[in-house]
Amino acid sequence: MIEGGTMERIYLDHAATTPMHPRVIEKMMEVMNHNYGNPSSIHSFGREARHYIDLARETLAKSIGAKENEIVFTSGGTEADNMALFGVAESYQHKGKHIITTQVEHHAVLHACQRLEKMGYEVTYLPVDKTGIVSINDLSEALRTDTILVSIMYGNNEVGSIQPIKEIGGLLKPHQALFHTDAVQAYGIEDIDVNELNVDLLSVSAHKINGPKGTGFLYVRDKVKLVPRAYGGEQERKRRAGTENVAAIVGFQTAVQIATEERLSNREKYQGFKKTFINQLNKQNVDFSINGLLEHSLPHVLNLSFPGTNVEAMLVNLDLAGIAVSSGSACTAGSIEPSHVLVAMFGKESDVLINSIRFSFGFTATEDQIIKTADETARIVTRLKK
Repeated sequence: MIEGGTMERIYLDHAATTPMHPRVIEKMMEVMNHNYGNPSSIHSFGREARHYIDLARETLAKSIGAKENEIVFTSGGTEADNMALFGVAESYQHKGKHIITTQVEHHAVLHACQRLEKMGYEVTYLPVDKTGIVSINDLSEALRTDTILVSIMYGNNEVGSIQPIKEIGGLLKPHQALFHTDAVQAYGIEDIDVNELNVDLLSVSAHKINGPKGTGFLYVRDKVKLVPRAYGGEQERKRRAGTENVAAIVGFQTAVQIATEERLSNREKYQGFKKTFINQLNKQNVDFSINGLLEHSLPHVLNLSFPGTNVEAMLVNLDLAGIAVSSGSACTAGSIEPSHVLVAMFGKESDVLINSIRFSFGFTATEDQIIKTADETARIVTRLKK
């Protein structure tokens, strides 16, 4: 408890969304106050707004080793994923109607693929091993002459597993299939270069890296044709109509600049948090296991299974203690929809599905909060197991 009886609230759900960085807010306020022109207008107000967007596009392109004209601003990760999948499917259907993805993708990819199946496309959903990683061998066997797109996420939002993106890019190089990666959870914390990885399309969202909600981008390699998902004006080189959200785009740019400056120190900090968390649990003799890998995974995501507990009771108890974390499952009307990621990793019958919690870190988290959370978690686990 803090002075005056109000409890300190601890936010460890940064994989769901992140608080905006103070510098981002400041920059956005400045733009909202002074630069209200429409970037498509030719007068000075419009030109100023356009200039801001050009500078932001330059920063974002540079952050992944891309060219400026390869960045398409979107409303976030979901739109970027949809734009990639439907855009490629429609543009390349003359070359085939087969798509490959994995069983552990974000729903923005999985539900888009299910929709494509209804539209006459064939989708192969690759399995993963117990650490959440796809096998290159499985991918290689699934590839066909009529495969037009492979969509495999960079790092998993629930368990943090990082896929062998570079190897997959290498495997696909001689093939006609385009390669899309949903990098929403990895961008800003992993070192990403689209040319080194051989990816053709890559999705990013600002609100996962302390930027505003409702903005993101899709990287689209020069040679890739994309049928647009929105029609109207000529914005984004006719790939996405609609007046650009200038303030949010500038906020996004600032978030990327901060993430770039602090990437290495953040990686170190979050990896340290993981170790601290695990050491604390071990000190308290808590029975737990790690879902996914401790090393070679996203440093800010830690998914733990606590045998003999129940995820809903855990989440409610942690929330009452002022601690915000999540499970991969959405609790709806008291029934738990098991996490599709954990199902793919451990099978439908596994207890892991009903006792796993995701802790995810960000710039507001402190070592002290990590220790408190681990101690509180240990207390709750002990209580629930009685």
